[in-house]
Amino acid sequence: MQNKPLNVSTFIGCDDQYEESSLVLFGIPFDGTTSFRPGTRFAMQAIRPDSYGLETYSPYLDRDLEEIAIYDSGDLELPLGNTQKTMDEILTFSRSLVSDNKKFVMVGGEHLVSYPTIQAVYEKYPDLHVIHIDAHTDLREEYMGEKLSHASIIRRCHEFLGDGRIFQFGIRSGLKEEFEWSKEHTYMERFTIDTLGEVVEKLENVPTYITIDLDVLDPGAFPGTGTPEPGGITYKELLIGIQQLQKLNYIVAADVVELSPSYDPSGASTAVACKTIREMLLTVGK
Repeated sequence: MQNKPLNVSTFIGCDDQYEESSLVLFGIPFDGTTSFRPGTRFAMQAIRPDSYGLETYSPYLDRDLEEIAIYDSGDLELPLGNTQKTMDEILTFSRSLVSDNKKFVMVGGEHLVSYPTIQAVYEKYPDLHVIHIDAHTDLREEYMGEKLSHASIIRRCHEFLGDGRIFQFGIRSGLKEEFEWSKEHTYMERFTIDTLGEVVEKLENVPTYITIDLDVLDPGAFPGTGTPEPGGITYKELLIGIQQLQKLNYIVAADVVELSPSYDPSGASTAVACKTIREMLLTVGK
């Protein structure tokens, strides 16, 4: 992979060279299956410049981005309008990172973009487990006749992960059939993330991928998303959850998805996304 010219915008603290970096940040500007309010493809265009409102140091984790070599590879160029080809290209890129023994944090984009990144990591780590923090079940077999959908991403991942590998938190929206299906196939905590610490203890030494859909937050704290769902957790609760993730010894990758910046002109939602990305970079890169 070629290094970017130094004058290309990067996320704060992520301007190291690819070869020397153990961790890669990249964006996937895709919202081609969004069923309500589109716009997540523009997330990283808002996030990168706004990240400089942050410090590189996290007082929550007592670590600094400057202590880790992180390469911001920019956003993938995708064939918008062709969902399958988009998934294939994301998979190919993610495989290249895994092949180079890089950990990564991906930023969406809609949640479907997590499907190929999780698949790429699973190919190297067949014992992979997934922690899924979200407002929505994402367990539909299909949505409007399409199996590749933001509403079915976790169901698609289950097809290769199988039972006992997916742990869902904050879930408060989905079809009745999805909630019933989860009883036999995934661990699901409805409404809160209170049991996250207990699950982390069980997964302490197994390969783990963390996917955070920011609409897990209450719309009062995070209105800038495509499918806001009232009754969510507070941002403080999410930060506490991220602190609990520090006990995991084998985090191999993560993503943060579903910021749609145009729905929050105040910029507050983008600030929330930036801070979450910083915390996850420090979590994956520890």
